[in-house]
Parts: sequence; C-alpha cells; structure tokens
Amino acid sequence: MGQVTSSSCPVSSSQTDHMYWTCREKGTISTNSKSNWYGNTCGNDDLTLTLPDECLAMIFGTLSCHDRNNCSLVCKRWKSIDSMSRQSLVLVARSEMSHLLPSLLSRFRSVSVLALKCSRKVVSIDDDALARIPALLPSLKKLKVKGCIDISDNGLHAFALHRPPLLTKLSFASCGFGSRGLISLLVNCPSIQDLTIKRLRKLDAQNIPLSLDGYPYSSMDLVKEENSDPYKQQKMKEMKQGDSIHQLEKLCIKDLHNARLFIPLLCSYGQSLKTLIVCRSSGNWDRVLGSLQGRTTGIAEIHVENVQMGDAGLVSISTSCPDLQVLYLSRATDCTDAGLSAIANSCRKLRKLHVDAWSRFGSRTIGDAGVLSIAIRCTHIQEIVLMGVPITVASLDVLAPNCPALERMALCNTESVGDFEMTIIGAKFSALRKLCIKNCPISDSGIQAIGEGCPSLVKLKVKRCRGVTQASVSKLRMQRSSLVVSVDKGSILFERERTVSTVDELQDGYMRGRRMPTSAFPNARPRPRSTRTRVICSSRSALLLGAKFGRKRSNEGNSHTEGF
Repeated sequence: MGQVTSSSCPVSSSQTDHMYWTCREKGTISTNSKSNWYGNTCGNDDLTLTLPDECLAMIFGTLSCHDRNNCSLVCKRWKSIDSMSRQSLVLVARSEMSHLLPSLLSRFRSVSVLALKCSRKVVSIDDDALARIPALLPSLKKLKVKGCIDISDNGLHAFALHRPPLLTKLSFASCGFGSRGLISLLVNCPSIQDLTIKRLRKLDAQNIPLSLDGYPYSSMDLVKEENSDPYKQQKMKEMKQGDSIHQLEKLCIKDLHNARLFIPLLCSYGQSLKTLIVCRSSGNWDRVLGSLQGRTTGIAEIHVENVQMGDAGLVSISTSCPDLQVLYLSRATDCTDAGLSAIANSCRKLRKLHVDAWSRFGSRTIGDAGVLSIAIRCTHIQEIVLMGVPITVASLDVLAPNCPALERMALCNTESVGDFEMTIIGAKFSALRKLCIKNCPISDSGIQAIGEGCPSLVKLKVKRCRGVTQASVSKLRMQRSSLVVSVDKGSILFERERTVSTVDELQDGYMRGRRMPTSAFPNARPRPRSTRTRVICSSRSALLLGAKFGRKRSNEGNSHTEGF
C-alpha cells in the first residue's frame, strides 16, 4: 500500500475549523493540538498530514488486520501511530520465534489482547519467551496461547510470578504444561476472571488434582519458593480462610479426560464462579458435581456438552446452584425427566433452557414430563430450545400462561410438533418474538396459524420442514411485512420437485402404504434403486457424519450419506 497524494485544492478555513471542532467534541485531540492543527492544515497537498495522531489512530482502528499492517509500511509516522494505538495482536508462528518475540512486543507496548498461535509440529515459543510477556506488555488483559507444546510448568510458573495486575482472561489449548503450572498461575494471578483450558494432555497424564492447598509450588529443578516471603504467606492465609482472593468467574473445560482433577478446584472457587462450561470431557461428572453438594455456590450459568452425566449431576446442580439462570444440556448421556424436574424444583430463577436430548442404546431421556415441570415451576423462562424432545400440547398449554416472559423458542428434530401444535403456539404465545422450527412435520397450515397469531413475533425461522411451500411463505410475508421469515432451500419443495417426487414414489410402487403397479406410468423412465443412507440428526452431527461417510463414498463410489 503506497501513499497517494490528494488533489491540490486548498483547504478553506471553515473546513479546517469544522474538522478541528469535530475532533474536539469526540475527544480525539487535546486543546494543546490547536496550533499544530491550524499550522499544518492549509497549503498541504496530502490531507493526512493535517490529521492529528489521535484521529489517524481512530482510522487505523476501523481497518482489518491486513490493511493495518500495510498502513504501517507507508511511512515512519504511520508506523509509530500504529504501534502506539494497536490494542490487539495475533502472532502465528510457523517456526522458531522465541528470539524475535521480545523485539516484536516491545514495539506494541499498548497491546491489551495477545494471541499466540503455534504449530505443534515445530518448536516455536519456549518458557523464557512466555515469562517475558508480562514485562513487555504492562497493559495485557487477555492472553490466548495455542499449540505451544514447549511451554512447561517452569515457564508458566515464571509467567505467574510477574503477577500481571490487569490480566483477566486466559486461554490455553494444546500446551505442554500440567497441573503444577496451572496451580501456580491461579495462586499468583488473583485478577484472572476467565480461564479456558483445552487439550492439555500433560494435565491428564500427571494425574495431580488441581488443589490450591498444595501451594507453595514444588517440582524438580524449579524456581525455589521462599517460604518466608510475607506476600505469599498472606496469600495462603487468605485462601485458607476462604477470603475474597478467589475471583475466578468463568471456567471452561474442553477435551480433557480426567474429570476428578477438577473437584478441589470447583470447591475452592464455588463462591466466585459464575459460569461453568464442560465440553467433550470424559470422566464421571456426576461425582465431580456431587462434590458441590452441601455448598451454596454462586454459579448462574452451566453448559454441559457430550459428557458422562446423569440425573445425579442434575440433582447436585439443583441443590448447590439455587441462583442458576442459564442451563445448556447437549447430549448428556443419562439425563432424564427426573433430573430436569429436580432443576425445576430448586432453580426458580431459570431464564434460559437449552436441551439437546440424546439416548444411549435406546435408554430413557428427557421428554415431555421434564418440560412440563419446567413450565409449572420456572415462571421466569425467557428462552427455551428443545432438540429431540417430544413436546406435546399438554406442555404447551401450561408453558404459555405460566411463562409470560417467554420471547424465544426453538423446537427441533421432533415428530411431535405438527400443524396442531403450531396452532396452539400461534393462539396462546402472545409474547413470543422469535420462533425456530427445524425438521418437524409441519405444513402450510402451521405457517398460516403462526401468521394469524403471535402478535409480537418479529422473526420466524423454518429449516428442513419439507411440508412448507413457497406459496405459504410468500403469503405470510405479504400479510406481515414487518415479520422476518427465514426459510432454507431444503425446507421448500417447489411444484416441480414435488411432482418429480410423487412420480418417483408411484414408480417404486409405494403410495400411502399400498403397493401401486408401475404400469400406471408407462412413459416414466426406470429409476435404479438408491443405496442412499438417510441420517436424521442435529446439524453438528450431520456435518461430522457427512464428512466421515463422504470420504467413504469417494473410495467406494456407491455409498451416500445425507444429513437433513
């Protein structure tokens, strides 16, 4: 990107005055900049020279990363302004860069958000480079480290000893440290409020519980801890007394395989923790959450996805989290109506409920009884998403009057939601603003019922509902112009597609359960019998299965997978 001169038209005094006072009102320049502003405005061909550094920094802030990097190559002034005003920095290391990291960070000392993304196949950032980051970036607030397998417990411990005062959010993925370094980080950096750990294989292999009582930090050939340090003694005293030193508010655990390591950590941060997210982490999470029984925690949001947890875990949540407001249950293995009823009995402040029901080997799962208990007792519900849950009219009749604040609802992947249920929704859910129907056997009658009811509805999303036609959608858009209707192409069967589908069904000899003779269509071309495997699942699972069977299809040539 080169610097292009503007036209030679001089800038009038009125234009100069207007530009100056506009920047003054926005607070982008100081009062001392007035003389420099008027002195550099008139008589210059390059208008960028008339802009104060503060205004140019604001312009840089609106550019993409690539454009901003190009701007820093224009001239020394632009490079200096970019270095002083850049707030976030992403470094992707494809080779060794430990010796270059200090010089890079010393240029961008105002950076508050730093992301280091490395390849796990090469040596990129070591312990010494990580330990120098807090000194080079005094304004650091958020740090994300991914793929740095050479970072060990020693490096994380040296990083923690700097005690960065503004650091509030940390994310580690595929790094080489274990529980000892993580404990040192939590003890020495009490300002951390958001912690995400993902795929830490050494943490699983060490089999050391994350207990803060194990501090001072000790390991082979590590930096020696002075037990006489009054600062550390005071920290330990406050932690043992359960003082407010614990400020961790959000804990996210992904792709880890030793659940019991987190029992002492949850017990230590039970009072300050507000959000707990557990995704694709093996182990008995019923036992982990059971350790919270008898304690009253401040947890208000829990996400559980693809973990081994049943009704015992939900009962533990209900007894230890009375202020729970958001609950996400996605493919928890053994959760049933009994566990969801326990949540409804104790967590009366629940505002959002997401349930992706999944049964293992055909076992019981969450059904209409669990939703009915939520409708009866949790009257503050504002958002409910049910995937694979066979909700019926009985639950809808109770949910509408008992939950007057319900504004967002999604019903997906269930055969129990048809046109009659859509009629109930349109007639009784007057406060509903957003509605999503996905992979349900509804038709044009259901769409018409929604259009005639739901007076507060502003957005309707219909996906994979093959009974909905283009005519009904167009009619609904004409009737309610303020309503945003989103329909994917897979949901609408156009007239030509519908005719072809009917001919194919009759040609195969099947129509409403009766075998029809193929002679009814003598001119129809013969169609070979398909070996297509149809899979009905959630969108994420459809992508995974599609990718898996897609490779198999390319190898075999006659096997197909379709997710809808």
